[in-house]
Amino acid sequence: MNTIDSILPQRRATRVLAIGDVVLGGDNPIRVQSMTNTDTRDIDATLAQITALAQAGCEIVRLAVLDQDAAKALAPICHASPVPLIADIHFDSRLAVLAVEAGIQGLRINPGNIGGPDKVDRVVHAARAAKVPIRIGVNSGSVDKELLHKYGGPTPEAMVDSALSHVRLLEKRGFYEIKISLKSSSVLGTIAAYRLMSQTVDYPLHIGVTEAGTPMRGAIKSSVGLGILLAQGIGDTLRVSLTADPVEEILVAWEILRALGLRSRGPEIISCPTCGRTEIGLVELAQAVEERLRHVQDVFTVAVMGCVVNGPGEAREADIGLAGGRDLGLIFRKGEVIRKVRGQDQLLSIFMDELEKFLEERRLQRRGEV
Repeated sequence: MNTIDSILPQRRATRVLAIGDVVLGGDNPIRVQSMTNTDTRDIDATLAQITALAQAGCEIVRLAVLDQDAAKALAPICHASPVPLIADIHFDSRLAVLAVEAGIQGLRINPGNIGGPDKVDRVVHAARAAKVPIRIGVNSGSVDKELLHKYGGPTPEAMVDSALSHVRLLEKRGFYEIKISLKSSSVLGTIAAYRLMSQTVDYPLHIGVTEAGTPMRGAIKSSVGLGILLAQGIGDTLRVSLTADPVEEILVAWEILRALGLRSRGPEIISCPTCGRTEIGLVELAQAVEERLRHVQDVFTVAVMGCVVNGPGEAREADIGLAGGRDLGLIFRKGEVIRKVRGQDQLLSIFMDELEKFLEERRLQRRGEV
């Protein structure tokens, strides 16, 4: 067995459920999720963002449903959406029922916070009839006050106990199409909570570090927290939470999955760090190549190297790449040089030409024309 293949443990066994036509849990792929930050009542803006998220690789999108006007907007949004949608509901059982009636494919609601038993009954009845799963989501800031007192704060144990109290309300009514999330802004607290929950129930887990921060900080915290959980076989869907355009969340999520060898989407771009041997504008080159490939979904490897001496050798496994020096640039495939370019000002444009040829060859191969 390849040593790398044996690093990750077997994935935690969970129940299987479907959000629309996206199946998760069990042996299904780990699904990438995000949330719109538009006003759901603005149908056009919300659909535009959902479409942008889907194009970036998002498979499930959550929407905030704040009032009845937002609930009324769900029907046309659900009808036109390219991916399944989840309604995020707080405290109001009527909005949950309206969302289901509008065609929503999933609910995010905590049953203990929407009123008495009759209101829980209404939501469960509607969700069961429409085959809509319910995600129970507990954040460190939403733990029940009694549990905060019992555990001395929003500890992982308090978060798990809080989530289970909501789970029991659904199980009591014979409803088991459940997904659970336990998010904290603390990376270590998030990891501990999910580990404990994974040892307690077999429901699918939606993992994420909440309020992770701005793009750089949030990407680091999410990569560490989610990476550790995924490497331990925990997690069936994930969201990277960033204070940024939600599309950026999707790019980070896919890179986390790619780094662990769990899923891939789009090209992997490898580029060397700058050093004293770098004699070209490597940062600008790498950024230009990354931008050109932003919407490409094919999986392959591109290398952008700053040294013609070591570049082709260090990146010999790349499908296509470039290595630049002061007076000479090399363009290579699988370590074999295919073009030499004199002059830095020509290197990027010529490489882009070669990249277009490479992408066209792949398109023809998919159609069986070569």
